[in-house]
Amino acid sequence: MTTTPPIPAQPPVLSAERLAAAYTYAQYRQLIEERMAQGLTTGEDQSPELTAYARLNIQRMQRLDKKTELLPELQQALAALEHEYAWVIITEGWCGDASQIVPVFEKVAQASQGRIRTYYLLRDENLDIMDHYLTNGGRAIPKLLVLHPDTRTEVTNWGPRPAEAQDLVLELKAAGVDHDQMAEKVHSWYAHNKTQAIQHELLTLVRGL
Repeated sequence: MTTTPPIPAQPPVLSAERLAAAYTYAQYRQLIEERMAQGLTTGEDQSPELTAYARLNIQRMQRLDKKTELLPELQQALAALEHEYAWVIITEGWCGDASQIVPVFEKVAQASQGRIRTYYLLRDENLDIMDHYLTNGGRAIPKLLVLHPDTRTEVTNWGPRPAEAQDLVLELKAAGVDHDQMAEKVHSWYAHNKTQAIQHELLTLVRGL
């Protein structure tokens, strides 16, 4: 007779202290605004290009905070959640994709009636976590980690962008498009898509919890 060896316990993604020290959305937004007032952005790279991106990103997030409306089916899926979850979001103020996606994460959490609580971590200050969630070997953000709040173990993860946008990025890279042109085309895609792709992917994620 053979026996199946026990499945090893899954380690927590981060410590309780580190989770408690994460930014709330309001604190994250305030941090970005304060850095911008100093002519800076978050992260290690303080190039003029990234600071300019961060300034545009603030405008994008302000617009999405005001205008994003969740799909009725996503709201229904959130209402049907039976457990609570911690959504840990790895991001930076200069990241264009984050500016288009992070406000949607927060809208979902707000609509969950307390079942989802968000925690924001800056990528460059948490590379040990980021490096467990690389995309094609790169530290692409935003990255969403869905955790059990008591054990801080992973349920699932998502990111760094909707599949359709990711395919576009890969296509543009293969074509040798430079960074500025790529950013223009990707943000044009986000503008035309109006958060529909990210919402549908989050709907699938929520239904799977």
